[in-house]
Amino acid sequence: MCVSFIKKVFCTNRLSLNVTGISSGTMASVDIKKPSLCTSEPLAKESLSHALSVFSKIVRSCYGPTGRLKQLHNGLGGCVRTSSQSSVLLSGLSGSHPVLKLLTASVQNHLARFSDCGLFTTIVCCNLLEKFQDTHVAPCTFIKISQHLLSQCINYLTSEACGCRIPVDFSSSKILLGLVRSILTSKPTCMLSRKEADHISILLLEAFLFTIPQEVRTGAVLGKCLYVPVKNKRVMDSAVYSGLLIEISELHVTNVPPIKRGPLGAIKMALFCASLSGDLANSGEGVLTVHQGISLEAMVLHQLLNLGKQMVRDGVGLVVCQKVIHPALQQYLKENCVVAVERVGIALMEPLQQMTGSQPISSLQLLSPACYGHLKDLQTRCFATKCFFHLIPSDPIVCSLVLCNRNETAWDELKLACQTAEHALQLTIRDPWVLLGGGCTETHLSSYIRHTSSAPTEGTLELLGCSQAEFQQVADSFCCSLASVACCLEHDQGSMLLDTNWGHSWSLLPGTPSRSDWSAFLSKCGCGLCQKEMPGLSWQMLQCPWSPFLPKSVHESSVSSIDNPILDCFAAKKNALQVGVETAHLLIDLSYVIEDHN
Repeated sequence: MCVSFIKKVFCTNRLSLNVTGISSGTMASVDIKKPSLCTSEPLAKESLSHALSVFSKIVRSCYGPTGRLKQLHNGLGGCVRTSSQSSVLLSGLSGSHPVLKLLTASVQNHLARFSDCGLFTTIVCCNLLEKFQDTHVAPCTFIKISQHLLSQCINYLTSEACGCRIPVDFSSSKILLGLVRSILTSKPTCMLSRKEADHISILLLEAFLFTIPQEVRTGAVLGKCLYVPVKNKRVMDSAVYSGLLIEISELHVTNVPPIKRGPLGAIKMALFCASLSGDLANSGEGVLTVHQGISLEAMVLHQLLNLGKQMVRDGVGLVVCQKVIHPALQQYLKENCVVAVERVGIALMEPLQQMTGSQPISSLQLLSPACYGHLKDLQTRCFATKCFFHLIPSDPIVCSLVLCNRNETAWDELKLACQTAEHALQLTIRDPWVLLGGGCTETHLSSYIRHTSSAPTEGTLELLGCSQAEFQQVADSFCCSLASVACCLEHDQGSMLLDTNWGHSWSLLPGTPSRSDWSAFLSKCGCGLCQKEMPGLSWQMLQCPWSPFLPKSVHESSVSSIDNPILDCFAAKKNALQVGVETAHLLIDLSYVIEDHN
């Protein structure tokens, strides 16, 4: 979703009233309110320019698979987090200037909907702001021309002629695996080797396929993938299981009774969201009649045991409770071959309901047969020092991914990367395309826009209300802002090249002579689809101006012919481009910032 609001005045309000009691019977003193601070043309201020420059350098240094890690902590102690992922960085960096806060909030809103491309959004926005400050074009004119170029980008990305977009073939796993692997390997804090990245990519794709309903029907929704943490273990020990893993104590494993099953071997299950602890305050909805002289606790326990008897009569083999189960009820259920699992928490209630068909029970009154669900099987599993009940459904719409990594920091980063990749797969079902990664989409798109804007028509200039010189200046700034994102992938003093055939980016090792035959030092482009052996290839430095040319499209079959292509999520990156450019427009259009420091 793009930023769709433009305001010329940005107000921040931190209202405080300091009332100090002097003595009993005397009037309290009230601090005199200070006047609000009004700053005109905030982007022209040196303090904001410096803050934006520092913020931009931090974000750029984190970009890509060789991005530098950042350690986030505050001066008051507490948790220390090491990461290079945008969701962690933006939530941990506390920018004091309102403009920085607005930029951060815009990117975080994008991440809340798409999970990926947060750094890309921030870099595009900062690049465009820096280029605007270097031009002598009026803000309104700059915004009009830049918005026109953004529309051209979006139209090109969504057209059949787009040369940096590849359709997803769902009959093959190659593109989907490439997308997942690209996301995982772009997060260096996960500390994955190539073999480990391949292993986790396969598991993630397998887990995602588990969540797709087997029957296509109206209103069908994707299932859930739950991540089970196992830290201080090898990444290669990670595994995916159909169904749900619920952690239990080792003592519970040794005392599991023979489970009661139905005629066809299925297990009937009751799911409680009400507490079964016997505590009257947590007994759920309903009426409990207590006669004079009878203990309330005894009545509630009697009601619990009656509930247990009804479930035994109904053939229930598994009772799962969100909260606590009374020990007496647990013992009764165990004696009648009913397995009881307590304290599963609210997070597991939805997937339990989804995969078993159970209706959460919120009362201790008589149960309806319609509230029960069914399982195919119940097993016990152990990983390292942890033990689990494995609930296996008949329809595998829920799965559990046992995720292992070397330490807590690496595990936290890997889980976040896996969730991002899972979301990207979900978005790809809706928009079945992927974009070229490794900086190739940015350079290809920049080459396309430079070509189409090299000779604007009189009608275009009249519509935008600008001169050809102004249009060309803004177009150059826009194209350089896009191409500069690809340059951010290089962190070791190497150089970035652009081929003048497909418009892809190529990385040149540091120390390579600038006047040498570059083909001797190159192997393939950033996304991996173009090889140096292809005919008609020539290169030029990406940081230098280049003559406009129309970039060609790489054939779709190139993806199937190479190993490990670098790909980006189409929906996430397209929206990130819109948000980055339009957030820059919003900040450029700011005339005043009004702050209340009371």
